[in-house]
Amino acid sequence: MTLTRNDHYQNESNLINPVTDACHKAARKYRLERVKKQLIEKNCSAILLYDPVNIRYATDSSNMQVWTMHNFARYSLVFAEGPVIQWEFHNCEHLLEGNELIDEIRTAINWSYFGAGSRINEKAQQWASEITKLVQKHGGGNLNLAVDKADLEGLELLQQQGLTLIEGHSLMEEARKIKSDEEIQLMRWTIEVCEQGIQRMHDELRPGMAENELWAWLHFENIRHGGEWIETRLLASGPRTNPWMQESSDRVMQEGEILCFDTDLIGPYGYCADISRAWTVGHVPPTDEQRRLYSLAYEQVQTNIALLKAGLSYREFSEKAWQIPAEFYHNRYCCVSHGIGMCDEYPAIAHQGHDWDSAGYDGVFEENMVVCVESYIGAEGGKEGIKLEQQVLITSQGVTELSSYPWQENWLL
Repeated sequence: MTLTRNDHYQNESNLINPVTDACHKAARKYRLERVKKQLIEKNCSAILLYDPVNIRYATDSSNMQVWTMHNFARYSLVFAEGPVIQWEFHNCEHLLEGNELIDEIRTAINWSYFGAGSRINEKAQQWASEITKLVQKHGGGNLNLAVDKADLEGLELLQQQGLTLIEGHSLMEEARKIKSDEEIQLMRWTIEVCEQGIQRMHDELRPGMAENELWAWLHFENIRHGGEWIETRLLASGPRTNPWMQESSDRVMQEGEILCFDTDLIGPYGYCADISRAWTVGHVPPTDEQRRLYSLAYEQVQTNIALLKAGLSYREFSEKAWQIPAEFYHNRYCCVSHGIGMCDEYPAIAHQGHDWDSAGYDGVFEENMVVCVESYIGAEGGKEGIKLEQQVLITSQGVTELSSYPWQENWLL
C-alpha cells in the first residue's frame, strides 16, 4: 500500500509553531510547582513517578514514552521541598541537557524480568535502598512517599525499609487538572497540528481505500509536526461504526458509508487533542438516516457544552445533560464528558442512572479545566452510528471551544 500526496500539500509543512521558549518554560515551571503544592497538601515528602505522562508533566522530559509505559526503565523522584532527581535509561543522560527542572541525573535500575532476569530480587533491593536513602536525606524527616505506580515487590521493599507509601496517581491527576495560560497555548498548538491531520484525512478520503490507509495520514501529520503518538486507532466505516470502539482495519470503504474517528492524539510538547468528527466516504450527501443520527449526536454535544461552567458540580452536570433517547441508550458512550491534558484525565463524568450508581463520583468544574464533551448515537443492532467529540476550556465566562474544525452543519435537521 503506497501513500499518495494530495496536490494541496507541499513538501514542507504549512503550519508555523507559535509557541515561544518563554511560554514553554513558564508551562513547565508551573507544572512542577503544581506537583510540589500537592505533595505539601498531602503531607508527602516526595513522589516517585513511573508513568511517562506524569514524568513529562513534572519534569518535561520525554524518552521512549510508549515503550516505558510497559518497561519500568526510567523514573523520577520529585521532592516537595528538595531536588528533582531523574533516573534515565542506559546512556540517555544527554537527552536531559538544558532541562533546568532536573537537579540530578542517575542511571535507572531496571528490575523488571526483561531487564534483570534471574537477578530481579538483587536489583529490586538496590533500587529500594537507593530510593529510601534519598527520602531519608531530602525528606526532612517525613517518610511519606507517594508513588504513581510500581510492581508489588518493589512497594513491599520500600515499606520494609521504613517508608510509608501513599497512592500517588490521584495526587498527579489533581495537579494536572488546572491548566495555566501557557499550557493552553501548548495545547492549542497540538490541536492545530491535529486539525491539519484531520484535514489531510478529509482531503485524502476516497472510496476504495482501506481504513488503515486513511488513518495513517493523521499519524503522518502529527509526527512531521513534532507530535509523539496516538493512543488509540478509533476509526471505523460503514457497519463497523456500530457499535463504536472498533479500531481501524484493512476494510475497504465504500462510497456513501459513514466514517467516524476519534483522534486521541498526543502531539507536540506532549499535549493531547481529542476530537471526533464524521463524514461520508466520498463526501457525498448523507442519507436521511445518516442525517438523523448526526443531528442527534451534534445536539447532544452542543447541549452539554452549553451547560458547562465553573462551579457546576459533576452530579448536576450529569443530571442536566442531554437525555439519550431510549433507542440509543444501550450503545451510549462510556461517559458524558472527561478531562484532558497530556492525555485523557480526571474527571470522567458518568451518565445518570445505572452508570452513576455504579461508577459516578462528584466534584466541581473549575476555571481553566479542559474537558472533552462526548457523543455516540447508534441503535443496538443498527446499520451505522455517529461519534462526535469537542474539546473545550472552562473559563470565568463559560466555555471556549478549543477545536475550530468544522461540523457537517448542512447535515443538521
